Amino acid sequence: MWVTLVHGGAVARVDVDGEVTVHPVGPDSRPSVIATGPDGALWFTLSGDDRIGRVTVAGDISAFELPDDTGPFGITAGGDGALWFTAMTSGEIGRITVDGDISRWPVGGMPSMIAKGPDNALWFTLNKANAIGRMDADGSITTRQLPTPAAGPVGIVATHDDAVWFTEILADKLGRIPVDGALQEMELPGKPHAVVADPDDGVWVSLWGSDQIARVTNDGEIVTVDLPAGSEPHGLAIGSDGAPWVALESGFVVRLPV
Repeated sequence: MWVTLVHGGAVARVDVDGEVTVHPVGPDSRPSVIATGPDGALWFTLSGDDRIGRVTVAGDISAFELPDDTGPFGITAGGDGALWFTAMTSGEIGRITVDGDISRWPVGGMPSMIAKGPDNALWFTLNKANAIGRMDADGSITTRQLPTPAAGPVGIVATHDDAVWFTEILADKLGRIPVDGALQEMELPGKPHAVVADPDDGVWVSLWGSDQIARVTNDGEIVTVDLPAGSEPHGLAIGSDGAPWVALESGFVVRLPV
């Protein structure tokens, strides 16, 4: 599993036995979100110094400069062989090829996380606009307002049930948009931040404030898992064996049993 160390200016590789290999990427660089690229490398956003980083599995690091005050945060591989990212400060959606060619589109509203949807479009949360955005590869954009005011959408992911799920951190809710259906919301026992698809059914969600992660099925059943006090769970990912991993603000990475 690869993780970002936002306060340490590094990315790290953690194997299943707990061995950690740290790769520095620069002081004050604030590496934020990391994703597997179409070239087999790991790509990550550097929100502190406005760059997109790339690290190979062998640990070779390179980076691509963005304009000042871009604030890249979320990143995902698209269906077109490129990486797509959000720019929170400048209010843009960006695209970067594996060769480093960069394009940007203004969307406003503080775009936060981004994911490739089941329809191959790019879906993203607009934190300040209280909306979910959708962008085709040709740059056409549509948005959907959330029914709950000031919900603060952050995390977003596509699942195998042809839906997009997202978190509403200020409303303590989880949202779901079927590609051909109506937007749904459900209450959660904490402030949901990151969300990742479960390989079998539904999603896993990290819950700020309550030191928990939650598993939510497609039918809406919620099961919570307690973490140590003060954990402040952030990023989530699913390992190659189907086990969920969660990064904690307290400085740990936790792997749950399958």
